[in-house]
Amino acid sequence: MNTTFRPRIEFFAGDDVARIVGEACRVLETTGILVENDVATRLLLEGGATQAGARITIPETLVRAAIATAPARVVLYDRDGNLALDLGDSRVHFDPGSAAINVLDPLTQRRRAASTADVAKLARLVDALPNFAAQSTALVASDVPADAGDRYRLYLALRHGRKPIVTGTFRKDGFAPMSAMLSAVRGGCTALREKPFAIFDCCVSPPLKWSDLTAQALVDCARAGIPAEVIPMPLTGATSPVTLRETIVQHCAENLSGLVIHQLAAPGAPFVFGGAPASFDMRRGSAPMGAIETMMLGAGYAQVSRHLGLPVHGYFCVSDAKSADYQAGLESGIGAMLGALAGVNMISGPGMLDFLLTQSLEKIVLDHEACGMALRAIRGVETGGGDSVSLIADVVRLGKFLSHDHTRQNWKRELSQAGKTIDRESYGDWEAAGAKGAAERAREEVERILAKSSVPPLAAGVDEELTAIMSAEAARFGMRELPKEA
Repeated sequence: MNTTFRPRIEFFAGDDVARIVGEACRVLETTGILVENDVATRLLLEGGATQAGARITIPETLVRAAIATAPARVVLYDRDGNLALDLGDSRVHFDPGSAAINVLDPLTQRRRAASTADVAKLARLVDALPNFAAQSTALVASDVPADAGDRYRLYLALRHGRKPIVTGTFRKDGFAPMSAMLSAVRGGCTALREKPFAIFDCCVSPPLKWSDLTAQALVDCARAGIPAEVIPMPLTGATSPVTLRETIVQHCAENLSGLVIHQLAAPGAPFVFGGAPASFDMRRGSAPMGAIETMMLGAGYAQVSRHLGLPVHGYFCVSDAKSADYQAGLESGIGAMLGALAGVNMISGPGMLDFLLTQSLEKIVLDHEACGMALRAIRGVETGGGDSVSLIADVVRLGKFLSHDHTRQNWKRELSQAGKTIDRESYGDWEAAGAKGAAERAREEVERILAKSSVPPLAAGVDEELTAIMSAEAARFGMRELPKEA
């Protein structure tokens, strides 16, 4: 019988993880949180929290009750209703990073504001790349009013991709039309609750503050049955303690405060323990997502989430480089592997450059390879499945490996095959093919995929309903017609 040992990386001993959770609970009991939303405030106070001046303190009993009602597994389905994401245990899935405002222009190699056509291309590209289990509303189009940007990027993702979507709202009035779009595609609110199609990011502001917008989004998601993903973003030494462990304590407290609000709004609603913490660069005043300490924070809080029995999200496979160069490969490749080894269920970030400000279609296809390598690594090495002594003796006797039955039966499962962006040719063959570097090969691969890929259109009635919702929203903000998508 074949067995596989699952490789894993951990940064804390088991007893320290429990102490981190205990300290986070004491932070909520003593320091408390600032909540700017009336609905969330009322839920907390009626649930047993206490008003302490401008802040609300949350007893540990309320936190533990929320942990007990939150599901250990969150599942999402694709546009056609097929299971696509199974978040729980140590199952790992990748999706591109979200909400970049720029795209790396393939011709100038400089960033520029993203357009509708860029958003549509990215959705089609991600749909064609199998190592991405989900898409995201990865770009914000600059050719629509900013106030309509959240719902418009979801509209494009729904029309140009089939995979489930990681998204989020920019305005309090954004959730209703976005939920309506998802319901239109799924076939109604009940069907959407039964087979959710999107995760909504809800960002808590460090330290320990819930804005009116994000607290309302958390409540709205819970009541609609749409999975919510809490995204604390502490910066070491800037908006959280400078040490990694203490930042993880704050990160845990911020996540747990969101969990309490969420579960008070609808006990048992699907919740993901997420985040995008970063180590603060003291020399430059930046928040490098490609720093090793940033990756360690993500892997560390994944261990905390696993201790709590909650699905976990994190930002990995990200770079602060400005192009798809060596730095981008270094930071993104290490990140993809660390996130996978840490067992992060939903890893966001592929394609992203420049402190999460820029998406690159070329980097998406390069990162797709990094994600594939990470997924292969965590699949591990099968053991106990055969008699290696007899096999090797037989091969030596026959004098062949390539044509041996064992090779033919096992090589496709055992050995991953790199895509067209990875060079494994001889030097002569590489020269004969044009001596191209990774970035140039990636540009060609993007063009090739987009030229041949086609996402089946939505059913006519569904597409009309979706467009009617978006057109009405656009009109509210002064747009007479939607931009062309190609």
